[in-house]
Amino acid sequence: MDVLKVFVGSPSGLNLRNVLWHGFVAPQEIPPKYCSVMVLLTAGLGQLLKCFLRQTNHTLWHRSFLALTDLEDWIVFPDVTSEALSVLEDVMKKSTFVFKTMLPYWEAAVTKFRSHRFADCVILLLTQLEAGLRRAFATVNRCPQRLLTAESTVLYTTFDEMLAKELNDGTINQLPLLLGEPVMEFLWDFLNHQEGPRIRDRLSHGEVNLNEFPGEAANQLLAFSTVLLLRFTSGDVVSVLKEKAAIKSLISIAEGYSSHFHPASQLKKQVLSCEESIHSWPALPLPEERILEAARWSQALRVLCGTSIPTLYCPRIVLEVLAVLRKVSAQCQQVCDQVISSAKLRHRQWVEKTLRSRQRQNYLRMLRSIKLLSPVLYLILLLIVLELVNIHAVQGKSTCEYQRYLKFLKSVLQYTENLATYTSQEKNKWDETVSLTHGALLKIWTYSEKKQMLMHLAKKATDKAVS
Repeated sequence: MDVLKVFVGSPSGLNLRNVLWHGFVAPQEIPPKYCSVMVLLTAGLGQLLKCFLRQTNHTLWHRSFLALTDLEDWIVFPDVTSEALSVLEDVMKKSTFVFKTMLPYWEAAVTKFRSHRFADCVILLLTQLEAGLRRAFATVNRCPQRLLTAESTVLYTTFDEMLAKELNDGTINQLPLLLGEPVMEFLWDFLNHQEGPRIRDRLSHGEVNLNEFPGEAANQLLAFSTVLLLRFTSGDVVSVLKEKAAIKSLISIAEGYSSHFHPASQLKKQVLSCEESIHSWPALPLPEERILEAARWSQALRVLCGTSIPTLYCPRIVLEVLAVLRKVSAQCQQVCDQVISSAKLRHRQWVEKTLRSRQRQNYLRMLRSIKLLSPVLYLILLLIVLELVNIHAVQGKSTCEYQRYLKFLKSVLQYTENLATYTSQEKNKWDETVSLTHGALLKIWTYSEKKQMLMHLAKKATDKAVS
């Protein structure tokens, strides 16, 4: 344990894991003998564990690796071409973002990418992005003492502080102003947002299989790094490099980047997924009159979901509202899935004439309910999106107004939760869904008449600004 404390754990020791992972150490600053000790120590710990398990007759169950899923959600840059790699190799030698002592790490990252050692490439890039951003952070915030601080008595500057809105003393962090929102959004998406890939956490805690690490992730980080290094490079050569087609494309994408994993962005995805489910209802195999298609509803939802919303450093009050709206959307999705599943099952049983008399009556009630539920679910989705695109108007509410607004949203959530219960195959309470829906529509109408929804407040603010 003492050896572990000296080499890995305690800040009073060498603390190798942290000073290396956070990009403080240059290649020549780590003696090879330290690496040898760590290899022998790891092997020795394995032998000790093996002996312990044999003596105690215990079995060690290894935790399964996490799979980095939904890659299509965070792939924004095209594949890095050989031309782009050549530009990166050139610009890393000229950019003020790169410490000259750290240049071997950058060169090794490109080499690892070319040899398809994608996890190694990303690990090297993450440490050097942190080192480079720390320099920019210390410079723009005029705190040069934070640049080289990696001492046992002082908390050193890491991504967590660099990506924050404010510094520890409450002053505004100037780094976001220097980098711009698109760059900050990418860093938050890739590193911090709970529903994002959180590559740094996954790798640093050994949660992913290094041999199966996706090349797409390395590709995204390498492309982003190229654009970032160009931002910190000056001279005529850079102007020429930026005109290259491959680089021009990367810069354009980076400058137009918006968050994919912020709760607001995730809510848009939920709404569009639910809309797609409802849109399929007219194609369900139903023995009676078809459900009318609602093309205008679909078009309106898609247009609204395409509206840009500021997501960087959202206040707590905004995140609270988003959390409730996401729960409402999730319940709507559950209702959609249950309706589709029940409709298909009951229709098959209807055709096969295996429904008992009571089940046939219940099936007919379900068909009548579906015709009502389709426009109502569209209405709720439209309400969600209209509130979403005006989400920041909630900051203009007083405490009392906000509590009433939150109570209204929670009443809509309660309706969708009850609807999900009634439309489940276990309950099948289709008549109850009709009366429940009438009551919910009345509540929505009553609150809407008070003009206290965010869409109303935003319109008032716009009208006031115009006048």
